Amino acid sequence: MRFTIVVPTYNRAAQLEIALSRLVRAVEASPGTCEILVVDNNSTDKTRDVAMKFEGRVRYLFEGQQGLSHARNAGISAVPAHLRTADHVIAFTDDDVEVARDWLVVMERELAANPDVCCVGGRVLPRWADSQPPDWLSPVHWAPLALQDHGGERRMFDSSTPLCLVGANVAFRADVFDRFGMFSTAVQRVRDSIGSTEDHELLVRIYAGGERALYAPELTVWSSISPDRLTRRYHRRWHRGHGQFHARMRLPDTERSRARIFDVPIHMLRAALLDAAGWLSSTLTRDRAGAFARETRLWFFTGFCRERCAWLHR
Repeated sequence: MRFTIVVPTYNRAAQLEIALSRLVRAVEASPGTCEILVVDNNSTDKTRDVAMKFEGRVRYLFEGQQGLSHARNAGISAVPAHLRTADHVIAFTDDDVEVARDWLVVMERELAANPDVCCVGGRVLPRWADSQPPDWLSPVHWAPLALQDHGGERRMFDSSTPLCLVGANVAFRADVFDRFGMFSTAVQRVRDSIGSTEDHELLVRIYAGGERALYAPELTVWSSISPDRLTRRYHRRWHRGHGQFHARMRLPDTERSRARIFDVPIHMLRAALLDAAGWLSSTLTRDRAGAFARETRLWFFTGFCRERCAWLHR
């Protein structure tokens, strides 16, 4: 089994060096054939210099079109068409992530043992940078940190359980991209925007095509969480952005209500009213965790409405 590991990066040279050192270690522990591909998405720091430190083990590629999907798609396109088969794996991780030593070994084992799945993902666990997280930041609020833990058992995801596997720790059989297309540029993260849904959108297409994905808890990486992402302000901004990107996707479950107000499905309006009442109740009873969970859903709704009613802001 052959591997191409795509690492999109934007102005994180210091973190990238750590990420690449861990990837090289994982490659050395694996018997498979592997290439690490760093896709520099218009960085202005020393990203290229860092990649060159690993010359011979890492290939550097510059992608001038800004956006995470553009960077990932450039990495996919760098794999020759004749190699984009079910036996060639294109894996993705991030420039602030440290993979486990056995990351590639586990990935190859799981894909070989499950030929009926087109993709595999695993845990993305936190590595707190400078301080421990606040008490309100339970795993319920991990989504804005791009963390993921679906439990300690293997699970299959498909159209009946369409859960997402995040791009910090996911691998696809390469023929998937010829059959279902690449990452959408309509819902991608650009520079410092947050809340994007490029991972989710691709998997929705794959699940709709009858394919399955495997969650393997032993496939583990650690993501560095900076202090600025441990604030309520950051989480509010992420959920508002996530609502905007989600509105662009127009998923069948979201669009199920025929009745609408300004293109916002009526069932979402009802849910928002219940969340507002729940937020008030939790606030009055001093249930801070419950209040903040309701509040984040209201921020999601705000972003969703803003996207659907964009004409009001022109």
